[in-house]
Amino acid sequence: MKSLLCPFSFLILLVFSVGKIQAQNADVSGNWSGKLSFPTGKLELIFKISQADGKYDVKMDVPLQGAANIEGEITTKGDSIEMNIPTIRGNYTGKFVSSDSITGKWQQNGLSLNLNLKKAGEVAEPKRPQTPLPPYPYLSEEVEYTHPGTGLKLAGTLTLPLNGKNCPAVVLITGTGAQDRDETILGHKPFAVIADYLTRHGIAVLRVDDRGVGGSEGDILSSTSQELATDALAGVDFLKNRKEINPKEIGLIGHSEGGLIAPMAATSSSDVAFIVLLAAPGIAGEQVLYEQNDLSLKAEGLPDFSIQQNKMVQKLMFDVLRNEPDADKAAEQLRTKLTQGMYAGMNDGMKKQVDDQIAYVNSRWFRYFLTYDPQPTLAKVKCPVLALNGAKDVQVPASNLSKIYEAIASGGNAQVDTLRFEAHNHLFQPCTSGATSEYAQIEETIDPEVLKSISDWILKTVNN
Repeated sequence: MKSLLCPFSFLILLVFSVGKIQAQNADVSGNWSGKLSFPTGKLELIFKISQADGKYDVKMDVPLQGAANIEGEITTKGDSIEMNIPTIRGNYTGKFVSSDSITGKWQQNGLSLNLNLKKAGEVAEPKRPQTPLPPYPYLSEEVEYTHPGTGLKLAGTLTLPLNGKNCPAVVLITGTGAQDRDETILGHKPFAVIADYLTRHGIAVLRVDDRGVGGSEGDILSSTSQELATDALAGVDFLKNRKEINPKEIGLIGHSEGGLIAPMAATSSSDVAFIVLLAAPGIAGEQVLYEQNDLSLKAEGLPDFSIQQNKMVQKLMFDVLRNEPDADKAAEQLRTKLTQGMYAGMNDGMKKQVDDQIAYVNSRWFRYFLTYDPQPTLAKVKCPVLALNGAKDVQVPASNLSKIYEAIASGGNAQVDTLRFEAHNHLFQPCTSGATSEYAQIEETIDPEVLKSISDWILKTVNN
């Protein structure tokens, strides 16, 4: 996961891992578990240690965040152990107090938290009761097709109602980052759940791996949101040629950044019959990021000074990106500013951390998103629109609903409906605070009432 500088990503304060540790007097092989305490709850970390060729291989799981088998680095000396996690600026130091117990502290972003580890049993998988499992009461087909403009191969899954003829259909569009066709996140598979529900109710669904993921070719970070909109339209073209589907009843469902992309596609093709926007932004990217920073970090219980410090770093980077179009020159400026001129004296791990962050924000995708204002595009949308958001969404606040409605209505389109779910987060889960750290702790992937609202609206729209 990216940091909060990544729009619509999820705040993962503590996804980290370890790599190799020198053999000690006692065998430390096995699973080591500990819990970090936050204002919003506890987060379990599991270190899975195995021995081979006299060395310990260590991988880490964060079950509630869907993170598994992540590697990193550890050093030991006597009864002490230290773990540096440069990608998230984290550090763990501890001491072996017995053959099955380690006491220590985790430090990150100015926070210092106790983290004591004990040997544990087998690692349990998080419960995700809504994830559909075969046999399905519908047809599920693995498909591939070629993007007509780029020549890239796109791969996905098409689900079709049994004995379906002249079916309405949708193409699902994922949120930010390299997502698989199920939009898998933290053990949840939101798009698999949406596809399952809609197909059971007579709507065909195409869900596709993003560029560079799974069976799809290409690269997300070198592609702008506008270019990704053409991928959605390639999916529409594919569905138009399926005999089971009514070519005049094909719509788009976009989540998060996918809700930014769907209107782009809809205004570029008359083949898009309707769009559903799930937690979509209605304001410019830079403003979304600032709001996300404030709400997400506050929900996680961070103090105001940490929130403001993170925003200052955001502004520093965004100023460089807006004022320096040359990527190489921008990278050099960012390197100097982010490290306060100390880059040359950093170790290789710290340099990689800085360089990775710069590469992300300096990418074509991020630069486009930062300055893109969806309002003019929304004003051009002529097809029916349903926009939904959760009132506790800390990544794309529910205030975006009114911005979306106003923009679409300003263009003369009266076919726009908005739904606000009062107790729901960015994933449309009923939640407590909306904090991103809750996502994995909630077993339910999407509230069935949200699924019903989407299905009912689509069927009503195509049957009018």
